[in-house]
Amino acid sequence: MDFDAKILAISAAAEMAGMHPQTLRQYDRLGLVEPARTPGGGRRYSARDVAQLREIQRLSQDEGVNLAGIKRIMDLEREVAVMRAELAAAVEELRASRAQLAELRAMAGPFQRRSTDIVLWQGKRQ
Repeated sequence: MDFDAKILAISAAAEMAGMHPQTLRQYDRLGLVEPARTPGGGRRYSARDVAQLREIQRLSQDEGVNLAGIKRIMDLEREVAVMRAELAAAVEELRASRAQLAELRAMAGPFQRRSTDIVLWQGKRQ
C-alpha cells in the first residue's frame, strides 16, 4: 500500500487513529492535517495522515501540548525536513565539485604550478 495514497474515508481514518471523525474535521480546519477532497467534498486520508493524527494525539494527551503548539511543532518539523533536503543536495554538489577538481588536478599533472614554485624574472635589459 502506498503510504501517501489518499484513499481512507474519514470514518476509517478516525477509527485507525482512535479519534472521533469530528476531531479530524477540527484538525483539518486548524491546518494540522490536510486530507484530499473527493469531487463531492468528502475527505480522504492517507496512512501518513493517520500516523500524523496519532502523533497529534500523543503530543496533546501525553505531552500536554495545546493545538497551537502542535501546529507550530509540525510547521518547524516541515521546515527542518526541507532544510535537510537542501543540505543533502548541497553536500552532494560539493562532493561532485571536489571530485571534478581532483580529476582536473590529476589531468594537469606536471603542468600544475604550485604556490611554492620559484620563478626567475628577468626584466628587460637596457
